[in-house]
Amino acid sequence: MEKTLPSCVQKYAESPLFNEQTVPAKLTSNHDLKPGVWGKVCVVSGTLKYSLPAKSNDPQIIEAGGYAIIEPEQVHFVTPIGEVEFKVEFYR
Repeated sequence: MEKTLPSCVQKYAESPLFNEQTVPAKLTSNHDLKPGVWGKVCVVSGTLKYSLPAKSNDPQIIEAGGYAIIEPEQVHFVTPIGEVEFKVEFYR
């Protein structure tokens, strides 16, 4: 899993703020980003589990103030752990 974004990418969009009740079903099941698009899952409050099915034994637990980097075309999904608020930033 990448820890930082490549220096050559720039933010171009971000999702609304989601919580455990408003998170779209698409985000909680396997999905990926388009070629050339990077993501940054930012947890504002609470805890979120970020999973890569190809590495099923290695989910990342993201707590408030933390984030996870999503590589282009990398299949992933998130799971809220209790009350949580998070957003996804998009870079290319």
